Amino acid sequence: MVRVITVEREYGSRGAEFARQLAQRLGWELVDNCLVEEIAKRANVPAALAAQRDERLDPWYHRVGKAFWHGSSERVATRLDNDIFDAERVIDILRTVLEEKAQTGNCVIVGRGAASTLNKIPGCFHIFVYASMARKIRWFEETFPDKASVAEQELLATDRRRSEYIQRFHRNAWNDYRMYHLMLNSCMGFEAMLGAAMNATGLAHKE
Repeated sequence: MVRVITVEREYGSRGAEFARQLAQRLGWELVDNCLVEEIAKRANVPAALAAQRDERLDPWYHRVGKAFWHGSSERVATRLDNDIFDAERVIDILRTVLEEKAQTGNCVIVGRGAASTLNKIPGCFHIFVYASMARKIRWFEETFPDKASVAEQELLATDRRRSEYIQRFHRNAWNDYRMYHLMLNSCMGFEAMLGAAMNATGLAHKE
């Protein structure tokens, strides 16, 4: 029986909005931005700092510096890895939180590599939402009119960042259809998407 649904999404496909509507339809918890708040709480850092690390790799200079730090014979003995709030620390906390959510069930989780983290846990159903570039550009221009001239670049850059994040920490191709139970083109509209998801998961009787 499906107890958890993960929703990965291309930027601009409105996958997060679909996830919110799906959670409302099911009466389940939506797990999205609250993950950032939970990570900040557990790491004892400001929420703004946690948001900066959300689905992001560390800058190259941070990774080089960390490698040097680990390899230095002069490393201060009292310095602990848990004191360093970087992408690896975030992913460690995130895995724990996602596994806890899966145990509790009745939730829709947005992004953050949840499909990869929970791929071997029974009762988890994984969805990928995509859309045509034209539709995503239109969404971006309507949402960020002051950045309309760089719409396509921003869309591609965000998807590339998400892809690199999944590849780095999960060794999976972010948009590999074999990772997902259902691929949805958001150009079909939310009602059609919701119907397809409800039927595919066997949860249609909850409507």
